[in-house]
Amino acid sequence: MAVEIQIAQKEHAKYAQDICQLIYTSALARGTGIAKRTPEYITDKIDSGKAIIALDGKHLVGFSYIETFSNNKFVTNSGLVVHPDYRNQGIARRIKKRIFEHARKLYPQAKIISITTGLAVMKMNTELGFKPVTFSELPADEEFWRGCAGCRNYDILQRNNNKMCLCTGLLFDPATKPKGVVKTVGSYTKKFVPIAKGMLKKDRS
Repeated sequence: MAVEIQIAQKEHAKYAQDICQLIYTSALARGTGIAKRTPEYITDKIDSGKAIIALDGKHLVGFSYIETFSNNKFVTNSGLVVHPDYRNQGIARRIKKRIFEHARKLYPQAKIISITTGLAVMKMNTELGFKPVTFSELPADEEFWRGCAGCRNYDILQRNNNKMCLCTGLLFDPATKPKGVVKTVGSYTKKFVPIAKGMLKKDRS
């Protein structure tokens, strides 16, 4: 059966616990990233029409949701996960594209932001028009940074006063027309991996 990717409806709230578990196990496998979300939180995102779900029949395949900050000036596409049985099939890219389009429709004037350590996510974001930015260009409100509390690297972020961590910040500004697309993963490795390694070295010194 083909995997269907759609805006999550209220009847999909029954998957909230499974989504939380998938977010948790995915974070453990990566060794970084947000590890904990409650079923209540996921249900709220579904009920408010701010989530994308991927299903194969009745089987949960993937998920992502929208968060807003600074009076809707900033938007994040968060919690992108794909079940292990469905990985390496391009589903993450399809979910990412759909949640991005949904966020642009709901908040056309908002800047869309992403913080990640994953080269695959960086590549997908850049293809959508995101550009690397410093943390000073991300929301200053504490609510945004509290969202990182479930990450194992949160202590690094706190020690740097929310100005630096192992993640790379990326931003899509609807007022700026993308000038091109980076097509090779190698360019990401050359650009971002040395930055992350430098942060690790500094943190351990």
